[in-house]
Amino acid sequence: MRFIQVESYEKLSRMAAGIIAAQVISKPDSVLGLATGSSPIGTYKELIKGFENGDLDFSEITSVNLDEYVGLTGENDQSYRYFMNNNLFYYININNENTFVPNGCADDLAAEGAAYDEKIKELGGIDLQLLGIGLDGHIGFNEPADFFTKETHVVDLHESTIEANSRFFASRDDVPTKAITMGMMSIMQAKKVLLIANGANKKDILQKAFFGPITPEVPASILQLHPDLTVIYSEN
Repeated sequence: MRFIQVESYEKLSRMAAGIIAAQVISKPDSVLGLATGSSPIGTYKELIKGFENGDLDFSEITSVNLDEYVGLTGENDQSYRYFMNNNLFYYININNENTFVPNGCADDLAAEGAAYDEKIKELGGIDLQLLGIGLDGHIGFNEPADFFTKETHVVDLHESTIEANSRFFASRDDVPTKAITMGMMSIMQAKKVLLIANGANKKDILQKAFFGPITPEVPASILQLHPDLTVIYSEN
């Protein structure tokens, strides 16, 4: 594990984008695992700059996103498909048909999860997985639990997660209470994992996740077992 602390969110974003850019350049047909939330926005802006400058070509890249809210269509401005389109995909030359996000409106969510895992397997797995971390240690929407769940699955969101995400919605009551999320197997089988965290409020959970015991009560702690993990953190 490489744990890197930097002095600003801007530097975090540049460093994370640099790692992703290196992956894209070294393997132009990479499979990138992507994340949503506030943490990766700066990273995506840096990747867009790289494309606009002519340094990056995403035409052969495939992406698989970690998760999606149950019940939100891709046209909903709070869905993660909408987020990815408007924070990255629309501004680079990635083929939309090669961007995958779990379908939170599928009639059979269990079948959707199994199909998502199969798609990742068909792609040959994830070359580089980008992650954030929740204040309770969740990655994707893998919440604290009694065991690690391997497969893509539906999860009931914890109150702390709903509260944290309520800032993106008109009211707390509008926040979905369920999500479909990639499980630990696909995340841990990624060839490289890059986790970014910003803010002094993440310091305690990073300490627990990466310098404490491995436990499903702190889902991110399983990443201690990954052979190629980079964590970048900024308090500011």
